[in-house]
Amino acid sequence: MQAGDGVICISGPTAAGKTALAMALYDRFPCEIISVDSALIYQGMNIGTAKPSAAELAQYPHHLIDICDPAESYSAADFASDAKALITDIIRRGKTPLLVGGTMLYYKALLAGLSELPAANPQIRADIQAQADALGWDLLHARLEHIDPVSAARIHPNDPQRLMRALEVFAVSGQTLTELTQEQKPGLELPSWQIAVAPSDRKVLHQRVELRFDQMLAQGFRTEVEQLYAREDLHINLPAIRCVGYRQMWQFLNGELTFEAMRERGIIATRQLAKRQITWLRSWPSLTWLDPTEGQLVTRAMAALQQPPTAPEVWLP
Repeated sequence: MQAGDGVICISGPTAAGKTALAMALYDRFPCEIISVDSALIYQGMNIGTAKPSAAELAQYPHHLIDICDPAESYSAADFASDAKALITDIIRRGKTPLLVGGTMLYYKALLAGLSELPAANPQIRADIQAQADALGWDLLHARLEHIDPVSAARIHPNDPQRLMRALEVFAVSGQTLTELTQEQKPGLELPSWQIAVAPSDRKVLHQRVELRFDQMLAQGFRTEVEQLYAREDLHINLPAIRCVGYRQMWQFLNGELTFEAMRERGIIATRQLAKRQITWLRSWPSLTWLDPTEGQLVTRAMAALQQPPTAPEVWLP
């Protein structure tokens, strides 16, 4: 493998072991790591995002970590633009870009490209959120089924962020998300090695999710969110605070949930996230699946990297 041959993409559900594999590969050949995670972009959100420690980041630098304040917005299009610039620069320096993370929309934006969509409208988003609070997301999902059945079929009622975006796009433009995504911006014009890290046994992943959540609580997750909660410019409808775990802890601090209910809902929300991530991955072509429970993960990943990369014409559907 030579610099310029392509990019390495390590994806997978949360708590599967992606970051550990990326660090191990970093030790074995010249590469630079680019984070593909919509939660790790936020400053001051370390424990609940399972962000690599300061010592780990010093030894294994990651691009696109800690680049935003939690009050700021950062879109998939922003990521695609930033990642493309980084990839070009990394290859120019004679190294291989190593992308790692579980935000599948970021991967899709980079690899397959995104269509031209209207910018976010805070007032319309607030109106949709008010309707959801009053009527429930299930009813809004039924509304989307009437407006845009194609989008409704792939957006789960328990995915409020994407559901809100689909409804917002229609409210702003008068066109459905399906209509507007027919023409897309070009994706990355480089081949890639696509590796997914995931236990084949779903029960193992569920156990990992629960263990990680309890570890975060023991490490001071409550205190971390209390510091965010004390800020007057942050609220529960911001993308940062809607991250799994943070939303449930915020509701606990707000008196809406008991500590036990917060823990249970946080674990359930994380499992649902993992399920959505796996669903995305199952639609990817030319994906090499690696089960971290089978041993010799790094050796098997290195073997996969000896195979020809996937051409850019065969990106995500």
